[in-house]
Amino acid sequence: MNLTPPTPEGLRLAPLIDHTLLKPVATRGDVRRLCAEAVHYGFAAVCVNPCMTELVASELKGSAVKPCTVIGFPLGATTTAVKAFEAQDAIHKGAKELDMVISLSPLKAGDTDSVAEDIRAVVRASGGLTVKVIIETFLLSDEEKVTACRLAVKAGAHFVKTSSGFSGGGATVEDIRLMRKAVGPDVGVKASGGIRTLQDALRMIEAGANRIGTSAGVAIVTSGPGPG
Repeated sequence: MNLTPPTPEGLRLAPLIDHTLLKPVATRGDVRRLCAEAVHYGFAAVCVNPCMTELVASELKGSAVKPCTVIGFPLGATTTAVKAFEAQDAIHKGAKELDMVISLSPLKAGDTDSVAEDIRAVVRASGGLTVKVIIETFLLSDEEKVTACRLAVKAGAHFVKTSSGFSGGGATVEDIRLMRKAVGPDVGVKASGGIRTLQDALRMIEAGANRIGTSAGVAIVTSGPGPG
């Protein structure tokens, strides 16, 4: 595989990137290429659908790149028991990080206890591995975003994350700032959705993100800053 060298800025940014492929038509060949790219550039993780977890764990074995998969994806509307089982199954197949989708219906209804327990069940099932909670910022008011972030922290999650990429919208600087303020300095913030350029990624990091989820990781780390 002939890969373009990273720029100096890209080299610095690479360890913050989750190299992502969540298309339902992604093939095993696509995922193998994703893993090879992640190892070459030194990305933080490779994030794929659950059916590809075992393959990713195998492809990344012996590297510093972590296999990551999604839980309750993309709607967050499966039951808590199913999410916990998904987490256990993913770990059994080699996942080292889990990105779960928050349960949005009870959040909208003000049933914060149910939302917290949904997150907590996945955190428990993870056995201490990194859990990132996708709150779907595009579907929430600012007040709901803050509530979701605080519930994630209360339930023991390690990151809050903007978007699944399947419900419209994506990461914005304003949301990252809001989320960082809500969780404080000790919990991670992952910007995901619509991040395509080095400048996009740098804006998110400046706003408070410390992980970037994107399918454009290679383009980001090999390109210049561009205009503006």
